Amino acid sequence: MKSVIFEYEMKVRDYECDVQGHVNNANYQHYFEVTRHEFLEQEGLNFFELHKNGVDAVVSRVEIRYKVPLIGMDKFKCTIALEKKGLIYIFHQNIIRLSDEKLCAKGKVEVVCLIDGKLSQPTIFDEAFKAYI
Repeated sequence: MKSVIFEYEMKVRDYECDVQGHVNNANYQHYFEVTRHEFLEQEGLNFFELHKNGVDAVVSRVEIRYKVPLIGMDKFKCTIALEKKGLIYIFHQNIIRLSDEKLCAKGKVEVVCLIDGKLSQPTIFDEAFKAYI
């Protein structure tokens, strides 16, 4: 797998936890998405502005493996390693608890580009991510 190119720190909020005190499984996908959006911002791409200009990065597939649960108020980082296959960008993402560096979840998120609603070559992303691919 490629090396980590971006990481973003967050903290679990109490309302993200289930009755067992663990972060609800769906929230991990939110953490992955927040991190991808922050990565885009770092690269000078604003998700909302892209959409207004007819360019949409959309998730086509998600795989998540849950390892160790996060609990309320845990601080963690979410990382990104990036690869490209054809029209698909593959974001390999890990969620790591900061207190003990435990791997809590691994994600593989496949993203494609729609331009004016049609599956297209993601040239705007190719240019922005050329240092990482």
